[in-house]
This record gives sequence, C-alpha cells and structure tokens, in this order.
Amino acid sequence: MTSAEGLRVERDEAAGVAVVTLDRPDRHNAIDLATAARLSAVWRELRFDDTVRAVVVTGAGDKAFCTGVDRAVDVPQPPSPYAIDDPLIAIGPKANDLWKPVIAAVNGMACGGAFYLLGEAEFLVADERATFFDPHTTYGMVSAYESIAMAQRMPFGEVARMSLLGTAERMSAARAHQIGLVSEVTPDGGALAAAVECARTVAGYPPGAVEGTVRAVWAAKEAARTQALAHAPHLIALGNLPPEQQAGLFGKRAGGFRLR
Repeated sequence: MTSAEGLRVERDEAAGVAVVTLDRPDRHNAIDLATAARLSAVWRELRFDDTVRAVVVTGAGDKAFCTGVDRAVDVPQPPSPYAIDDPLIAIGPKANDLWKPVIAAVNGMACGGAFYLLGEAEFLVADERATFFDPHTTYGMVSAYESIAMAQRMPFGEVARMSLLGTAERMSAARAHQIGLVSEVTPDGGALAAAVECARTVAGYPPGAVEGTVRAVWAAKEAARTQALAHAPHLIALGNLPPEQQAGLFGKRAGGFRLR
C-alpha cells in the first residue's frame, strides 16, 4: 500500500486489482491541489503497471465519497477572461489516458467536483445511504464540467434538475439506480466490497479484450463529450460570480434539503 497527499493506493497483485482511496475524511474527501496532482500521477502510474488490470476508486470514511474541490484552496487564475485554471480538470482516469476499467464505490455524499471522477468511471456501485447533488448554482457558480459529465450518464431532465436545484435537493442511491447513474445499490457499507468483486471478475479476463471494450464504449459518446467540454471554460468565465461573492453565499448556507 502507498499513501501520500490525501490518497491511498492498495494493490492486490494476485487479483490484478488496485483500490484508489481519497483519504481526507476530515474534509469530506474534498480535493486540494496536492491531492489533485497525486490523483493525476496515480492514474498515469497505473497505465504502466501490468499487475493492475482493473481499478476501484472510493472515499475514506462513511460520510462522503468526495465533495469536490476543497473550498480552503486558493486557486490562482490568469488575468485573462479567455482562460480559466481548473484544479480538477485532470483528476480523472480518462483525462490521464488510463483505459483500464475503473469502478467507483460511492459511500456517503458525492457532489460537485466528485463528478469529474464519477464521470470517467465505467460504472458506479453505491451504498444505500449514498447521495448525489450539485451545489454550483446555489453558490453563484456555473455547473459546466460536472453537468456535462453527468449528461453522459443520466437522462437530460435528471441532469438539469440536479444541476439547477443545487443544495435544495439530493438524489438518493435508490433514485440514482432507477435512472441508470448507479448500476448496483448495496446495504450500508457494502459498496467497496461489491465494486472490488466486480473488478476482480473483470481483471480475470484477457486485458486486451477488456481495454478494447472500454475504448469502444467511450467511442460511442466521445465526440459529443469533447464538443460540449470545449464550451465549458467560456460558460464558467461568463456566469460565475466573483470569488468574494461566492464566499458570501457559502457563509449563508441553507441547512435544509429534500432527498429524492
């Protein structure tokens, strides 16, 4: 097992499976700059590791899979309206050219920037208490990369509803399963074991056939995804409130939400 920068990587060489765990439970596994860099590095390391044929990504603890970027992080931005530095843009496996199958085990909350990871997994397994939501609009931010990622996995109306209602509503694991975002719902605490079992099965098949199938599945939607992502930086630049106004909205967080 290796552990660094808010991330744990455990390899079972006999099974051909690696488990990548976001390990900042005290911050609800929110991602700071060091963890973002480490995630990118891990996906690239796994490209060259022949002992790993399938991967599971999850979050430490039982409160959250991931709550996106850590709000305590200061992300310097270029002084240009035509450029935005997104600290999460390269945290996913596909962004780092990893085409070994990745299964997400979702425990607790998965929101906002978590969708950069979930959107690049092959499929999701969730605990029955898992919830999904996108807080961007509540705090004066455009949901662009997140909603585009989810639009590849969910019906249009469900993506729009989750993206627009912000923190007012959370999607339950049961509802996520109904609409196809989640492929399996487990009893509380069972998502990781179920995801690892799936990964062990896939890792037992010839890797060339498996990776070719992953590429084929992604090829079916890659053109539309690439075109949509090209618009994201401009929409964010135009629609986001200034950081100080966002901070003011965060300071007035509403406590209630509806679970659906």
